[in-house]
Amino acid sequence: MGSVRIAQAQINVTVGDFAGNLSKIVHYIQMAREASADIVTFPELALCGYPPEDLLLKPRFLRDNHAALEMLLPHCAGISVVVGYADSDERHAFNAAALIHNCTLVDVYYKVELPNYGVFDEKRYFQPGMRCVVFEIDGVRFSLTVCEDIWIPGSVTEMFARDNRVDAVLSINGSPFYAGKLAVRHEITDRFARVTNATVFYNNLVGGQDELVFDGGCLVVDPNGELIALAPRFKEHLLLVDFDTGPIPKQRLPQLVGKGRGLHYLKALGRSPRRRIGSSIAPEMNKVEEIYDALVLGTRDYVRKNGFSKVVIGLSGGIDSSLTAAIAVEALGAENVIGVTMPSQYTSTETFSDAEVLARNLGINLITVPIRDILQSYLSALAGPFGEGSAGVAEENLQARIRGNILMGLSNRFGWLVITTGNKSETAVGYCTLYGDMAGGFAMIKDVPKTLVYALSEFVNERAGYDLIPRSVIKRPPTAELRPDQRDEDSLPPYSVLDPILKAYVEEDKSPGEISADGFDPRTVEDVVRMVDRNEYKRRQAPPGIKITPRAFGKDWRLPITNRYNYCRR
Repeated sequence: MGSVRIAQAQINVTVGDFAGNLSKIVHYIQMAREASADIVTFPELALCGYPPEDLLLKPRFLRDNHAALEMLLPHCAGISVVVGYADSDERHAFNAAALIHNCTLVDVYYKVELPNYGVFDEKRYFQPGMRCVVFEIDGVRFSLTVCEDIWIPGSVTEMFARDNRVDAVLSINGSPFYAGKLAVRHEITDRFARVTNATVFYNNLVGGQDELVFDGGCLVVDPNGELIALAPRFKEHLLLVDFDTGPIPKQRLPQLVGKGRGLHYLKALGRSPRRRIGSSIAPEMNKVEEIYDALVLGTRDYVRKNGFSKVVIGLSGGIDSSLTAAIAVEALGAENVIGVTMPSQYTSTETFSDAEVLARNLGINLITVPIRDILQSYLSALAGPFGEGSAGVAEENLQARIRGNILMGLSNRFGWLVITTGNKSETAVGYCTLYGDMAGGFAMIKDVPKTLVYALSEFVNERAGYDLIPRSVIKRPPTAELRPDQRDEDSLPPYSVLDPILKAYVEEDKSPGEISADGFDPRTVEDVVRMVDRNEYKRRQAPPGIKITPRAFGKDWRLPITNRYNYCRR
């Protein structure tokens, strides 16, 4: 019977930071060694950061990957290491997993299945691998895979692991988060483990990269599909598991079959007497809790990895800006968040007061810049070109753009990053002002539907133990306050109706007819679909925001701006 201690290093790396990523990997190798681990794995493309996108088209970037791997080798004494990086030959790049044993590069596995859907563009950058890698330590047989390799039923890696009596599959991943993704990963690993009769060690990246958040959640699934270990999510962690092949070893084949290149026999190195480690399973998270943690992590990493220390947020007294400010404080600390309230003649006493209460509750600095006189100067200057009659929507949008200018002015003056406050429902239908409330560097809740904004706000208050976000903010009917007595529902269906329609159209690709068949008014559905389609030009100019749904605007959504296709024709 073989017994091997396996460490999975769930780490947060930064794209292009070879020195920083290498230092972190070396640190976790030392942690694994001190824990008497025989093997330590690191996530997909951990050396260069994930996803590196068009950096992979730069020859120097690929050379720097090789250099970083060479620099890593001397730090791997007394342990086996599996680490993701970008390899290349004279013509092609490969999504690779290096197998290092006692400072020696034993073999390199190239990812076979290259995803090319949703946020993934791997066929743009990589060539697929053509063979599998298998090795043994103390009689325990392992194979390597990278992310998508275990997602495809009947894949080369699946058949290889099954046919070659592999005991354990080491899978390194860069699997982005969306709500409910952990359950999907468990289904995938469950199926793969059952088909191959092997234990799956699934190592996943953690951290934020542009619109993506990686939630970690390293897990281990046995051949029966049972979850036997799960790391905490949304933070770095070293998951340790003692793995036994069982009292009766599997029958071995005389030689490897399939697309392997031989079996590497490695020795367990430098073991000291060690007490057996019990399996640990992190507590489950509900949907709202995991989305909240994703927003916190994504915000923190976007701000810090891009060199900012403070952020500035326009506080209207509404629920969107209140939630945005609360999450920013959780991510960055109250001392690094500045609120700005910019009342006009249409701003109610209640919303202005709520902005002050929120700032006080959060402990953030609040700046007040009235815009009434600024708006009047704009209207006076434009009186001739505008001509007779009310300025209407033009006056409403001027207010939003004045506020955007003020926030950007403060950003330029003090180096603060402007975080916008628009939600997915508004972004989808264009209920937002280009160069106004859309102006900024990061759109934190860009992928959060309005109904979920309310649920997250309740969660914030529940965790705080009091109404950190004032109850009046949550109860007040949503309004942009750009004209007297304005309400969102003057222009939009109720959010309880709008959000399910948007989910069906944007995330599930349902046609208007299919959505109407689910019980929605056909005219309302067609109106919503038309609003979504004709506002692509706005979304294309919006700042990046955190993906928390299966399909977010941005990389997931590539609707042409110039588009005469009528999806609503009968």
